Amino acid sequence: METNNKSFKPYISAKEIIPEFTPKAIILGALFGIIFGAATVYLGLKVGLTVSASIPIAVLAISVFKRFGKATILESNIVQTIGSAGESVAAGVVFTIPALLFMAGGRDYFQYFQIFVLALIGGSLGVLFMIPLRRSLIVKEHGNLPYPEGTACADVLVAGEKGGNLARMVYYGLGIAFLYKLLMSIIGLWKDVPTIVFGKNSALPNGTINGEITPELLGVGYIIGPRISGVMVAGGVLSWLALIPLITIIGSGLTTPLAPEATKLITDMSPGEIWNRYIRYIGAGAVTFGGIMTLIKTLPTIIGAFRDSFEDLRKTRAGEQDEQLRTEKDIPLVYVLIGSLVLMVVMVALPNVPTNIFSALLIVIFGFFFVTVSSRIVGLIGTSSNPVSGMTIATLMATSLLFLGIGWSGEAYQPIALVVGSIVCIAAANAGATSQDLKTGFLVGGTPIKQQIGEFIGVIASAIVIGLTLLLLESTLGIGEATLEHPTPLPAPQATLMATVIKGLLSQNLPWGLVIAGMALAGVIELCGVSSLAFAVGAYLPLSTTTPIFVGGMIKWLVDRKNKSASEESEIGPGALFSSGLIAGGAITGIIIAVLLGTTIGKAADGSPISVMSKINTGLAEKMGAVGDISGLIAFAVLGFILWRFASRRSDSIA
Repeated sequence: METNNKSFKPYISAKEIIPEFTPKAIILGALFGIIFGAATVYLGLKVGLTVSASIPIAVLAISVFKRFGKATILESNIVQTIGSAGESVAAGVVFTIPALLFMAGGRDYFQYFQIFVLALIGGSLGVLFMIPLRRSLIVKEHGNLPYPEGTACADVLVAGEKGGNLARMVYYGLGIAFLYKLLMSIIGLWKDVPTIVFGKNSALPNGTINGEITPELLGVGYIIGPRISGVMVAGGVLSWLALIPLITIIGSGLTTPLAPEATKLITDMSPGEIWNRYIRYIGAGAVTFGGIMTLIKTLPTIIGAFRDSFEDLRKTRAGEQDEQLRTEKDIPLVYVLIGSLVLMVVMVALPNVPTNIFSALLIVIFGFFFVTVSSRIVGLIGTSSNPVSGMTIATLMATSLLFLGIGWSGEAYQPIALVVGSIVCIAAANAGATSQDLKTGFLVGGTPIKQQIGEFIGVIASAIVIGLTLLLLESTLGIGEATLEHPTPLPAPQATLMATVIKGLLSQNLPWGLVIAGMALAGVIELCGVSSLAFAVGAYLPLSTTTPIFVGGMIKWLVDRKNKSASEESEIGPGALFSSGLIAGGAITGIIIAVLLGTTIGKAADGSPISVMSKINTGLAEKMGAVGDISGLIAFAVLGFILWRFASRRSDSIA
């Protein structure tokens, strides 16, 4: 990737004017935003994870336009820009707002109007706060921040525009990823998370090695490269092969539960339970410290960005501003400030929304902080691995402490604290997606101001449908704990954690020792001269997420050694193109899986719904036991070999 942004030339020249912000692009983008937003709501409630939608939407946009009429690359870019907002806003919503169901009086606020308002405000703040950061993070840091999904999305758009072998590289990856996940996740021929757990009497009790062997994570790892993926997996190794065994050893002699757990002994816990009860708090503390360090390091560029924006505003008013190139035009800073102020007033003025002046001020402060952190994180590791839940936990911690400081400790303040966290979470999630979209636009030659307007359209479209989907799922399947009416509800793991954190803080029993220990660990990594944020993300995320990313990074390292071009692969090189296809195919199949899981065809004898997925999946992998794990590893090794083979081709051989 070109490291000198002044010499960088986008695919479409800044002086070239072609159709971009057209009605067909806006309508198609909004439609995709609604579809992917609804699918993400289900997926987030089911497993607590989401997948980036930008690349799948870009692929679909290219295919739709080719089928029903021609379109420019910039029109396809607008489609993915608008559509990606649906997924990112939905992710922020499902991670937090369902927590209202687990709080005293919270159900009163779990209504369509409140969900719509929170989604709209959070999504809009994410776009507004990202606008003044675009120059510093996207333009000035080009070559330093890879923005893997944004770069991959640009690869897809360019390949689709050029056609020929370039397009075929992307579609090869997409097709192979689709076939792989069809066999693994839909039909169930092998396990998607092979796992080795060391026994409690071994030298490494409860130590765990596992990996979510999906094509999209393998592709992300290849794009971000060996250095960042190595630091990430190091954090995961610390959590799952050091801290969990250590806690198991220490807890094996305890006869009473160790806080924050209230009933279960450590000796009776599985690795997952130890991770959920203890390690996640340590990881949240590490992410908080890493975020603070990121903000400190980013302050000069942030100040420079605001200084440049105010200088542009002064020159414009004085008539001294030179005419900006099309690719340099952002929404003016004055509108950013006015928009933020208006949203703050709306938060306070709207009835039946649990906010006040103090909480609205906290939303703006924490929102800007974590939008900055999120925008930089996704530049390193991509949107799908963006730890917005960790940022939300940090926000909830700080908010609840401030509430305690002014005497707000009753149950009535729990929904107010959650709203602060939920809006910040939505803003951070959408800012991450916006950053990737603006990176894509930077590479292909899009107009930033048109993309930014498109982001607002995407936020509005998705906010309309997200609340309806959430309420539908809550009424039909249930969310949270099992009841007679809903015996197998959607677990909403992230929202459950948020409710736990708020209740623990406001009742003053949060395990601060674990949080501070996490901050100390991140501090040690920072003192070693390594960026603590990537390490903290790895410590917070399950090892199953970072392991396949690391494998992808190692394949990139092998390809670079073979080609003796350690950092010279072009942005549309064979490895990047094929990896883009893997990410797209894996993400699209993930959405299909969500639809199959959510589509019911009747009820079982116990009254639980029967999904289409349950009829298609053979369950063979689970029946095979350890053989299913071995089969998965073999399949993933074959997939890695295929990536290596495609990536090893010379760039000029696919031009």
